[in-house]
Amino acid sequence: MQAVLQFPDLSPELFSISIFGMEFALRWYALAYIAGILIAWRLAVMAVRRPGLWPDNSPPMTPQQVEDLLTWIIIGVILGGRLGFVLFYQPGYYLQNPTEIVKVWQGGMAFHGGLLGVVLACWGYSRRHGLSLQAMADLVAHTVPPGLLLGRLANFVNAELWGRPSELPWAVIFPGQAAQNCPGVADLCARHPSQLYEAALEGLILGALLLWLVYRRGALKRPGLVLGVFLAGYGLSRFVVEFFRQPDAQFVTPGNPLGLVWHVSGYGLTMGQLLSLPMIALGLWFFLRSRRAT
Repeated sequence: MQAVLQFPDLSPELFSISIFGMEFALRWYALAYIAGILIAWRLAVMAVRRPGLWPDNSPPMTPQQVEDLLTWIIIGVILGGRLGFVLFYQPGYYLQNPTEIVKVWQGGMAFHGGLLGVVLACWGYSRRHGLSLQAMADLVAHTVPPGLLLGRLANFVNAELWGRPSELPWAVIFPGQAAQNCPGVADLCARHPSQLYEAALEGLILGALLLWLVYRRGALKRPGLVLGVFLAGYGLSRFVVEFFRQPDAQFVTPGNPLGLVWHVSGYGLTMGQLLSLPMIALGLWFFLRSRRAT
């Protein structure tokens, strides 16, 4: 076996307690969601408190409105993320087991569905209060990457969404099924830590770029620029990482080991890549439109 890394001794649970015979646990993934939302709220409040960042020195919202919008967004993330997972990844299973749809605590959320839920939440809130949807979208977009970073780190701690088999020095031997499901590998199987790739691209690099654009380049003064960079940046990051990420089991067959949902002559796209293409296209459209408006 090549020199690879053993998965560290990490527990998915931060702590657990028993109350009246019932077990309650705080998992790192739940903590990542909570921390990501709180960081996004603070970033948004910080931005609207600086009028100089906005066109005509006029922020689109007040700090109180940001707090109100947060409730709408939380609902949008949960409903959109869950329904996106159900419709995009396992529609057959949930059609046969509809009661399982509401069991969010068992896992199963899709970022693309959660994004759509956030879009609908922002649209509804802007319509109700007569606010600029474009400015609100730019505001929200620059606050998302920290949550993506924490979420992907939590995926790593949970030893889930691991990558494809690899012999690179930083490949990781994940516990359980991940180490035993590599065709042609007799020993334990090491895999790309694709969760960390996503954390770096979608969270760290994209987040730093957006903050630099907002606070150093006056990007919020160009409606659509921040949103465009976020959409295109996330879509491109996810598209690239899909080459290293283990495909979802429901798409893998003996004749389709790469889990491609659209393919011709062995070349094609995974579900994650297919869903990322509209994001990249829409992001480029917003970016180019913002450039033409200057």
